[in-house]
Amino acid sequence: MLIGIPKEIFPGENRVAQIPAGIQTLLNAGYEVVVQAGAGDNAHISDEEYRGCGASIAPDAASLYGQADIILKVRQPLDEEVPLLKEGTTVICMLDAWFNKDLVKQLAENKVRTFALEFIPRTTRAQSMDVLSSMGAISGYRAVLAGAMALPQYFPMLMTAAGTIHPARVFVIGAGVAGLMAISTARRLGAVVEAYDTRVEVREQVESLGAKFVEFDLPQEEGTSSGGYATQKSEEFYKAQREQMTAKVSQADLVITTAAIPGKASPRLITKEMLHCMKKGSVVVDLAAERGGNVEGTVANEKVYLDGVTLIGYIDHPGRVPVHASQLLTKNITTFLLNMTKEGELSVDMEDDIVAATLVTENGEIKHEGLKALIEQE
Repeated sequence: MLIGIPKEIFPGENRVAQIPAGIQTLLNAGYEVVVQAGAGDNAHISDEEYRGCGASIAPDAASLYGQADIILKVRQPLDEEVPLLKEGTTVICMLDAWFNKDLVKQLAENKVRTFALEFIPRTTRAQSMDVLSSMGAISGYRAVLAGAMALPQYFPMLMTAAGTIHPARVFVIGAGVAGLMAISTARRLGAVVEAYDTRVEVREQVESLGAKFVEFDLPQEEGTSSGGYATQKSEEFYKAQREQMTAKVSQADLVITTAAIPGKASPRLITKEMLHCMKKGSVVVDLAAERGGNVEGTVANEKVYLDGVTLIGYIDHPGRVPVHASQLLTKNITTFLLNMTKEGELSVDMEDDIVAATLVTENGEIKHEGLKALIEQE
């Protein structure tokens, strides 16, 4: 079977689904690989490097899609790519399926088999395939760097002949993969860090990184879904949370928000009234900006200024570290594909919980029950 690696055309996307090391792994598994010319340019990988590890080079997208049986991508196919997909092609990518229902319907109608990598379950066996964790760690790291660059002061404590510089105070909301990486990065830069999460079981992880875990007196609601993600709360919960969180937000020089609910808009954690309480010159990095943001006033993919506070809503943090982001994605995607590979052929076993959780469309049908039910309701 022939695997195709296209050049990503999503605006601002610099990653590639396979680096040369991954190509060799796929060839060893019995596949052939074709890479679109320039696919690795933004990740600083040349066509010659792909040729050197055994891949062939397609001159353009039409040529690649026309011959490939399996397409490995970072982002979902865009409007100009969908018509290029042959009937029966298998596409493996971050489909962002909950927010691309029209695309899901079109892929089903075109009889394209699709796997959504964001649906990979958070189980021990699937850890090496977990793209959300891989990319979340990069986002947490980049969030601190973006915040530090925007902050008009030092991060670490400095004792100089000209006086003592007090360390920056960082408040991280959400202690998942992104939040924990943000905590560790901020600590390395010398900041005093506090963190909050609705899941009190993460306290030990937060404290092990040198941060203080903050607790609020809030209505008791279930904190974690079966997939290891935070769950959506009631408006009563969020209101009480905002009221108690205001004091912590007002003390912070940098706030990083990471709260995301799969398939839902981002919960609103910080209001404009809370921003008004923050110090002039303070910074908020909203990692949930792509889904409406945790912060009132955040604009996706922009840096804006509101009431003396800088709001950073970049949605492409992993794409700003394309070399290592592509390296991690290669491992995630290759492991996922090889889990379904037998003697160089794709073998889709619906008894496998990873396969069953990620299969979205096949043979003209929407296979993902949650998406199917949602689409049928429309």
